Amino acid sequence: MNIPNVKVSGTEDLGTLELKSENQNLEEVVVETSKMPVRTTMEGLTITPDNNLANTGGTLLDVLRNTPSISVSEDGAISLRGSSGTNILINGRNSSLTQNLDQLPASAVEEIKIINNPNARYDAEAEAGVIDIVLKKGIELGTHGGLEATYGTRNRTNLGARISHRSLKWNTYAGYNYRNWKSIGTRESTRFLFEDDESLIQNTNNTDHDIGHNLNYGADYYFGNNVLSYEGVFQASENWQTNTLFAEQVRGGKEFDYVRRNSENETDDGLDNALIFEHSFKEKGHLLRASASHSYRNQYKTQNIEIFNNSLIPDPGNLTGQERAFTDEVRNISVFQADYIRPFESGKFETGLKSTLRKFDNDYQYLRFQEASQDFVLDPAISNRFIYKDQIHAGYMVYSKTNPKFEYAVGLRGELTKVDTYLENTNETNKQSYFNLFPSVQALYNLNDQHALKVTYSRRIDRPRAWRLNPFPDITDSLNVRRGNPELDPEMINSFELGHLANFEKSSFTTNLFYRKVNGQIDFITIIEDGISYSQPDNLLSSQSYGVELITTNEITNWYAVNGGLTLFQIAVDGSNIGEEFTNSGFSWNVKLTQDFKLPLGINFQLVGNYESPEIEAQGRDLAQYYFDGSLQKSFLDGKGSLTFSARDIFDTRRFAGNTLTNAFSQEFYSKRETQIYLLSARFNF
Repeated sequence: MNIPNVKVSGTEDLGTLELKSENQNLEEVVVETSKMPVRTTMEGLTITPDNNLANTGGTLLDVLRNTPSISVSEDGAISLRGSSGTNILINGRNSSLTQNLDQLPASAVEEIKIINNPNARYDAEAEAGVIDIVLKKGIELGTHGGLEATYGTRNRTNLGARISHRSLKWNTYAGYNYRNWKSIGTRESTRFLFEDDESLIQNTNNTDHDIGHNLNYGADYYFGNNVLSYEGVFQASENWQTNTLFAEQVRGGKEFDYVRRNSENETDDGLDNALIFEHSFKEKGHLLRASASHSYRNQYKTQNIEIFNNSLIPDPGNLTGQERAFTDEVRNISVFQADYIRPFESGKFETGLKSTLRKFDNDYQYLRFQEASQDFVLDPAISNRFIYKDQIHAGYMVYSKTNPKFEYAVGLRGELTKVDTYLENTNETNKQSYFNLFPSVQALYNLNDQHALKVTYSRRIDRPRAWRLNPFPDITDSLNVRRGNPELDPEMINSFELGHLANFEKSSFTTNLFYRKVNGQIDFITIIEDGISYSQPDNLLSSQSYGVELITTNEITNWYAVNGGLTLFQIAVDGSNIGEEFTNSGFSWNVKLTQDFKLPLGINFQLVGNYESPEIEAQGRDLAQYYFDGSLQKSFLDGKGSLTFSARDIFDTRRFAGNTLTNAFSQEFYSKRETQIYLLSARFNF
């Protein structure tokens, strides 16, 4: 309505005004997220565990085993593109809970980000890059949740529940998981000493039982342009192991047999707390974020070792010695961080400060049974207490620019490192302080709407961890001793990557060429002294690795989809500073392929195949391993519920094996755990 010639100088009667609604009924808008379990980005890969049936009822380690470019060793160590140096984060933060990844259920993980060549925003720590584990929290208005139960062979059990509630002001969430897991395994090792004409054949039987509890919880409070968040994780587990080692030694024509039976009990408690504040300014993307977090972990292990010399029969009548060991390790990590992001026309500027404070206290007591006193007596030559403390204070700046054709980001990070170690037995201290600069470059050129080229570079550092620095030995196996090296220096890494990204409506293809040069490569070196094998880390001169990575996701038809990755790389290790026999090179490759079939009656079938070729080490190589997993899933109640049957390692082929060859000795090992497992899982979401 338009009323002309109205002068407002006081009260004015305009009569009766009629207001007419002009509301329109809009069509329903449906937003769907990607169902692909693997997505490629300029920085790396994003993994969504829920979209892969093979992860049902599993742990975070199971997710990583099915992820392209990643290898998981027998003891759970993570390798990325052939390197074991990875910086693993939880919700973007350093956490001591990452030391026990098999306690984190796959169902608690929202997504995993793998950043091969991170920019200056991230810690410069780790040779291979960053793995960021993002846990689930409520994101939808209302109350939502889910239940999950898994039962499998050897009475394996996994139970979980989660719930979240979100309103306009609050978001609260919690998830709990109970895990009761059992397994068995065997290990065989054969060693020959050339000069001493000695052979050693060892066979170990292992039983393992683990019970764990995992609870993640948190809340977000929204007020004005601010968000205040709390995030927490609590873990508690107990593990029982029995390792029985049978050894046959022949030296100088004389035979010596013995058995060592090691019964272990370990309790592991961890707590993670974080407080995060975020303020959004009026301009979109202009924000300030500050966080403080603390992570605590206490691991207490007892070992009771029975020794049966001159016998291969571990009967009480053949008992000749007893040993005990107690390990009490406490880890504390505190992180304080502030980040500021200021956008501008077609770009943004980022800067921030971060301080990471860590303290690891490892108290190891070793006792032998003395016949004279009929009691266990502390052995000071082996018992030790090792305290490791470090501080890493960092600042960074990243400048990025974006336009339809070209985008880039350049950054610089500075890190001041202070390390302080203390060996209580000998009153030895080791203090270090050093400052490093770490530049990074990322660029993406869009050829068209479907194809793009990228190039990245970063300088990185890999600092030796506490357990690698502790010089005191682990003599669980008296003829194969493992010890640390307090003289280790950090690795310095230069990493380059050139890639091509192709994204289509129902498929994507990513090709990455990569090169990595490591100065001061840390590798385990084995030497023989008086018939005993000592394995300890040392700084080699350097190592180089280069290769190509191919990753693809394809929805071939409405009933068949395939995704996977192929990585081929060459590794060359130069340990000539120690000796010519520590120089090695070799070609390796691995492939992971996941196929999804939509069958009649609403049934989904998935087949996952993994192959890892032999891979070289400084003194030998690990042999190939391969396995297949299969899963069948039936959904019901309009997709809210599902029933899944999974067969892990269908053909029972997965094992770890390798060999070592030097001028002084040769050694081969073969390890086979129970990997052929059948699981039945039920899920219900509301």
